[in-house]
Amino acid sequence: MRILYLHQYFMTRAGIGGTRSYEFARRFAARGHEVSMVTVAAPGEASRRRVDGIDVLGVRAGFADYVTGTKLAYPRRALEFARFAVAATTCVLRMPRPDVIYATSPPLTMALPALAAARRHRVPLVFEVRDLWPEAPIQMGVLTNPLLKRLARGLERHVYRSAAHVIALSPGMREGVIAAGTPAGKVTLVPNASDLELFSPDRDGSEFRERLRLGDRFVCSYFGTMGEANDLTQVIEAAALMDDDVRFVLHGDGKRRPALERLVRERGVGNVVFSDPLPDKDSVARLAAASDACMTIYKDVPILCTCSPNKLFDTFAAGRAAIVNTPGWLQQLVEQGEAGVYVRPADPAHLADRVAFMRDHPELVERYGRNARKLAETEFSRDMLTERALGVLERAAAGR
Repeated sequence: MRILYLHQYFMTRAGIGGTRSYEFARRFAARGHEVSMVTVAAPGEASRRRVDGIDVLGVRAGFADYVTGTKLAYPRRALEFARFAVAATTCVLRMPRPDVIYATSPPLTMALPALAAARRHRVPLVFEVRDLWPEAPIQMGVLTNPLLKRLARGLERHVYRSAAHVIALSPGMREGVIAAGTPAGKVTLVPNASDLELFSPDRDGSEFRERLRLGDRFVCSYFGTMGEANDLTQVIEAAALMDDDVRFVLHGDGKRRPALERLVRERGVGNVVFSDPLPDKDSVARLAAASDACMTIYKDVPILCTCSPNKLFDTFAAGRAAIVNTPGWLQQLVEQGEAGVYVRPADPAHLADRVAFMRDHPELVERYGRNARKLAETEFSRDMLTERALGVLERAAAGR
């Protein structure tokens, strides 16, 4: 089967960011399928390269790094999304005919080259929804123009209607796609996966502990984007309520990082450590190994409760206790699986209380970690979820 895969933010393990498209695509290729990935060519990269059996075609428009994109003002981000959509459309119209098209968003503008390719080559489109756009930017207050909101919602409904099938990354996203008028039988849940190869309970995290001078303190870490959606003010305010025997490590970059560092200095909070955003995913795995618990933190906005965050599933793979602050699916995962604790969003005192409880009950934290790894292996294995996604593509290509 020839698969045309479209994703603006294609990232391997050598970079920082989600690697879902890379992990799926290399597994598709290993099973004998031909995979062409259309993405952004990062500075210094060739326009065409071969990566683990994937034919990667990079267009020189837009931005390849999701974290860099979050630092831009939204009008500039929208412009870069449009530039990539135009360049990618030109690229896919010139390519050989595939058997199926697999396009992943955000941004929602990925629908434009995907729809153009499906029409040009007369092949089915499988559209993947990683965030509910445009509802996410609308609720976050960054998409406010009434005309643009109508156009975006129209594009959302059109691509769902035109796609042979839709893949959603969480139950909330699946419900959102169905609420937009898509038949339930046309939407399949394929959540983010746990990286069982890179993250492990057996990894040695001592190097990270030594480098950050963590000693034998109880360590809660956060790794990922520090953007508007991941407002870590709650973590800093919770840290200010706690003793010196706890450390909160914040690892990553994003638009909000300078403001968060400034807040720590102004408040004189001594138990928050900012880790340098090292440029590879292995550093994230080493930080998880150095931690007692790992946090998945979002701003208190309803749409963010539908997220399917890589950081949580990598926490599971690392065999570390999880701390989540979004009600709904993520809360259910950690509580029903006894893999961690839920804290109320925008409630620093509750976060401080739960962390203190975990610090004082190390045997329970160890049990959370064992259960987390079991969840990763039994429900969120990358190989298992690859087969589910591949099954959707094969059925679409066969016209079923």
